[in-house]
Amino acid sequence: MTIESAYSEIISAIGEDLSRPGLRDTPLRAAKAIQFLTRGYQQDIDDVINNAMFPSDSEEMVIVKNIELYSMCEHHMLPFIGKCHVAYLPKGKVIGLSKIARIVDVFARRLQIQENLTKEIAEVIIHKTGAAGAAVIIEAQHMCMMMRGVEKQNSVMTTSCMLGAFRSSQNTRNEFLSLIQR
Repeated sequence: MTIESAYSEIISAIGEDLSRPGLRDTPLRAAKAIQFLTRGYQQDIDDVINNAMFPSDSEEMVIVKNIELYSMCEHHMLPFIGKCHVAYLPKGKVIGLSKIARIVDVFARRLQIQENLTKEIAEVIIHKTGAAGAAVIIEAQHMCMMMRGVEKQNSVMTTSCMLGAFRSSQNTRNEFLSLIQR
């Protein structure tokens, strides 16, 4: 079964007429959309980073904040949308700036829960850069909570993952938290 034929079955099962002009090409469009929204499964982190690691003597905190984030919850396949803040403490090398946002996208573009997404980003930053620590905070609104179920329109979920020095040093963690609030 193809994704397109699966969408045809779903649309028919909810009682719609696939021959209706507005729906004739919807299974194909929906199949293309879901493939785009889950393209993280086809991406390899090493290819995304593309050797953009550079020697550096800096050991000071690097922060990229307000990275737009679009993902889909694995429980209802509905979007969650928000922002991600990433920090790390370099140890001999830094990663290209755009690569941090690309790493966020690789993991976000998979069926996901926010808690795991936060941890996956932090772990790959540590693993690929050899950093002394990494911190990730994600703030997102979940359509599965806004459009169905409890229908709470203003709820925002916040998750964090602190690894290395961000976990062991209260001062490092506080500096990060302070800087992302600016």
